[in-house]
Amino acid sequence: MANATQPTAQDPRAFCNAVPHPGRRADALHLLDLFTTTTTFAPRMWGPSIVGFGSYHYTYASGRTGDWLATGFSPRKANMVVYIMPGYTDFSHILARLGPHRLGKSCLYLGRLARIDQAVLAELIRAGLDDLATRWPVAPT
Repeated sequence: MANATQPTAQDPRAFCNAVPHPGRRADALHLLDLFTTTTTFAPRMWGPSIVGFGSYHYTYASGRTGDWLATGFSPRKANMVVYIMPGYTDFSHILARLGPHRLGKSCLYLGRLARIDQAVLAELIRAGLDDLATRWPVAPT
C-alpha cells in the first residue's frame, strides 16, 4: 500500500508565494531558502501542501515499505509545521535554544519565525537529517 502523500510536479516557490496570509507567506519563503541552504537539496512538493527536501526509502519490520521526504515544512493555517524525520532522537538540547514551539512525534510546530533562532533551526534541520541517515539512506531531490 503506497503512502497517500506522494511527490508532485507543483513548483514549491509558487506554492509558497500563494500562501494567503502575508506573514505566513513570508515565513514560508524564508523557510524555503533556509532549508535549501541547510540541506543543499532542491525543494519538491509532497502532496498539495508539504515542501520536502531529500527523500528516503524505508522498510519496516512488518514488511511495509515506502518513500518519504527526509525533511521539510508546511505553512498551515494555525502554525508552520517543520518535519524533522524520523522522530527517533531526543533533540531537547537543541530545542531548548530554539524559541517558542510545540512538538509532535516527528513534527515541530512554530508560530512566527521572527521569534525563532534561525541558526538553531538550521542546526536542528541538519541534526535531523544526520540522524535519519544513520537509519535509512537519504537521497537528494
